[in-house]
Amino acid sequence: MIRMVGFDLDGTIGETIPMCLRVFARAVSPHAGHLLSEKEIVQTFGLNEVGMVKAIVKEGWEQALEDFYSLYEEMHGECAEPYEGVVELIDDLKRCGVQVALITGKGAVSCRITLERFGLQDAFCRIGTGAEDRLNKAELMAGLLEEYGLERDEFLYIGDALSDVAATKEAGVVCLSAAWSEAVDASRLREVNDPALVFGSIEELRNHLARRIGGLPEAQEK
Repeated sequence: MIRMVGFDLDGTIGETIPMCLRVFARAVSPHAGHLLSEKEIVQTFGLNEVGMVKAIVKEGWEQALEDFYSLYEEMHGECAEPYEGVVELIDDLKRCGVQVALITGKGAVSCRITLERFGLQDAFCRIGTGAEDRLNKAELMAGLLEEYGLERDEFLYIGDALSDVAATKEAGVVCLSAAWSEAVDASRLREVNDPALVFGSIEELRNHLARRIGGLPEAQEK
């Protein structure tokens, strides 16, 4: 029986990754002394924004971080809403008695800004955010299992990244790979995860969950 579902945020609940890349480049490049490439930024993914900034800016990183937060809030209008269908899925899971948590690599500040913009600040039973010095999703998952007295097969995690699959394997739980973001390489996800657990749309994911969770309705045909 599935008792808890954990969600990633960027690229899973909303198409925020392109906006994050633009904000980081604009806010942090002046402090780095050169225009940051997408590759340089992506290499810091998995750390929270404090760790990302520190990885690039050695002196004056505090001001760079402040500039990032200011611009992040300002530019979030570029991604004002979550993906269609994801809020309804979260609500329906809770109506079925399933606890819904958020586990993200984002830091607490940027996570709060995004959840408030999406109207999801009160949607989750627990919110786990990233660390500045390490990838910590596996330990956050382990903490949830312990806190809620869950067996590993009672928990599912939904995330879009290759690192999400690695984190779930480390934690001993199942990853349902979200492959609906424009930034996702679905073929790579199928290489590292069971191809049957890689979903190209929220409707596909919902139908999979409906087969595993009693009372969860399948997606309506459009």
